[in-house]
Amino acid sequence: MQKLVLGILGLLLSFSFFSCEEGAKGPVDTFTTGNILVEADESFRPIIEEQLKVFDSSFPETNIKIVYKPEAECIKDFMTNTTRLIIVTRDLSKDEKEALGQRKIITTSLPIAKDAVALVVNNDCKDTLFNIDQIKGILTGKFAKKYTVVCDNQGSSILRYLLDSIIPGQQLAANVFAAKGKDSLINYVANNPNALGFISVTDVSDFNDPEGLAFINKVKVVELFNEKWNGSYKPYQAYIAPNKYPFTRKIYYIHRETYPGLGTGFANFMSRDRGQLIFKQSRMFPLRSDVIFREAAINN
Repeated sequence: MQKLVLGILGLLLSFSFFSCEEGAKGPVDTFTTGNILVEADESFRPIIEEQLKVFDSSFPETNIKIVYKPEAECIKDFMTNTTRLIIVTRDLSKDEKEALGQRKIITTSLPIAKDAVALVVNNDCKDTLFNIDQIKGILTGKFAKKYTVVCDNQGSSILRYLLDSIIPGQQLAANVFAAKGKDSLINYVANNPNALGFISVTDVSDFNDPEGLAFINKVKVVELFNEKWNGSYKPYQAYIAPNKYPFTRKIYYIHRETYPGLGTGFANFMSRDRGQLIFKQSRMFPLRSDVIFREAAINN
């Protein structure tokens, strides 16, 4: 009898240890609880900070730490398991997905908003309208007038956009430089008459304007001519949506969760009503909600 009791006790202890061990290995977060490290393209810091502020107020049992980096670093960290949710301006490439697939890692991605790459010049610059061929010439050093071109930083999504979307297969000329962030870029353009800056529209929007049409007055936002629409356009939301303004890019979330975790919860929040409204208020175009445009006077 004593041996039987000891045997049952040992079995129960083994089962208890096994259950605890499994619990330790299993998910410790949910849609609305837990901790997670997220990495995001540093171009979108103000928008993502606002997303996080609203999310935290609704779900106080969460602890999301967001690290802002150049896009290339975010994707590199995602590929090496440093983070399981990133917010960037491109989906993973075919090779990147295959590399993760070989490690049995399943990814989910979705475009949630559309951003415009604005072009800014010094306030004394007489050039206020460019066409796409002129921009290509400026970036490759073939344009008659020599501009000093400035991007926000090395390894940024905007620098990749110039190479992949504006001059694919070509090299940037020696007149293209990287600043040390958006503030450095704006200050450089503001103080150099021959400077041309490429920057997210959110970074040059004046959010004190109730009509949502004004830009900051430190630099001048130029128009781009679109041959397809036979018109010139500034990066307003109504022109971003149908690509009338030609330099646009999508913002994606990419996560690797296969269970309803906190990364999935935050991603879902950004793709639904409240998260989409934040993108809209940030002068981007929300891709997962319906937007109604109304006629408004634009004073140039």
